[in-house]
Amino acid sequence: MRRMLATILSCEAIILALAIPVAISVAKVDAATAGITGGVLVVLALLLAGTLGRPWGVPVATGFQVLVLALGFFVPTMFILGVVFGALWAYGIWLGAKVEGRQNR
Repeated sequence: MRRMLATILSCEAIILALAIPVAISVAKVDAATAGITGGVLVVLALLLAGTLGRPWGVPVATGFQVLVLALGFFVPTMFILGVVFGALWAYGIWLGAKVEGRQNR
């Protein structure tokens, strides 16, 4: 499960980096603000992908998904990304629990 969740976070980091120019051109966010905020989110997503093996990794990364969704209040496009990656995240947790449950039998 953790490998799949790390892959989701890594892909999310790429998409967040690509969302920086969108925030600047479409949502008219200041370039410095968009760059710093987007850069912090990218680094945070990659760091969280590396911490999923720890007991607190998945809950903290779940909070990160909520943060990405909440950014939609500032850049409406982020609502779409937040919902898509939130759904992938929830599906990854559900599928991982299902597979790990079968392996324990």
